[in-house]
Amino acid sequence: MTSLPTTAVVREVGLRDGLQSIQTILPTAQKIEWIKQAYAAGQREIEVGSFVPPKLMPQLADTWEVLAFAKTLPGLTASVLIPNLKGAERALEGDAHLMVLPLSASHAHSLANLRKTPDEVVQELARIRAARDASGKKTLIEGGVGTAFGCTLQGEVKVDEVLRLMQALLDAGADRVSLADTVGYADPHSVSVLVEKALRIAGNKLCCGHFHDTRGLALANAYATLSLGIQRFDASLAGIGGCPHAPGASGNAATEDLVFMLEASGVKTGIDLPKLLALRQQVAGWLKGEQTHGTLWRAGLPKNFKGAMNG
Repeated sequence: MTSLPTTAVVREVGLRDGLQSIQTILPTAQKIEWIKQAYAAGQREIEVGSFVPPKLMPQLADTWEVLAFAKTLPGLTASVLIPNLKGAERALEGDAHLMVLPLSASHAHSLANLRKTPDEVVQELARIRAARDASGKKTLIEGGVGTAFGCTLQGEVKVDEVLRLMQALLDAGADRVSLADTVGYADPHSVSVLVEKALRIAGNKLCCGHFHDTRGLALANAYATLSLGIQRFDASLAGIGGCPHAPGASGNAATEDLVFMLEASGVKTGIDLPKLLALRQQVAGWLKGEQTHGTLWRAGLPKNFKGAMNG
């Protein structure tokens, strides 16, 4: 039997990946309260927003203010999504700990999402790396390879193309890379095949798995990735989200369900599940009328659940 890592990090992306795809515009004060309570529950990595033009994504127009608050919490890694060099300059100005540049391995999705080909995104990352180095800032650069398992616009995305682009991002200066199933096409077998090959290229620079739950396999895909030694996963509280440019994609793995699976499997996350479930209830109330997902909130914790922290 494959031995699992003893610890894992769950990076909360609900404030960006979740909110960008819904109609409700959450007030800044509620976003700050969300971060406060997530931090109190033990979460130590949060993607707080994205530096995209507010007219394109008004849900994330207050990213600057939200990032400024997140940076006041000791030990919290505050990350932002950036679409280009201009967004990176804002992230550097705001001293974000990490900026994630998404690259879609699907040419069709890349053009729809960023109006660039995948190779043009690689060139943009090289410019971002040069700007980061010139600034003297310590902000890390993550190249996120999206639609790595297929795409609703293009269909098949070849494994060799995903690996080529991952290598290109590293060559262009990415500090680390991640793999995303943007539309929920992946299954545990395809995940294992791609992650094994990606590890040969990136080694410990392959830092994170990002799985949407469109077809109910996000947790199974995360477990397959965990089994290969990856110890960081993106997740969205209440499973909210999707991608505006990926028709049919539903939200990320629900944070509370992923934490439950990890803790039940003996993998420590440092997260207090009852506090996280209380936060989920509050956020779902703020987003009344929006679709939420997940199962733990309905069923509750098993009576015999101890979790890795207490097991």
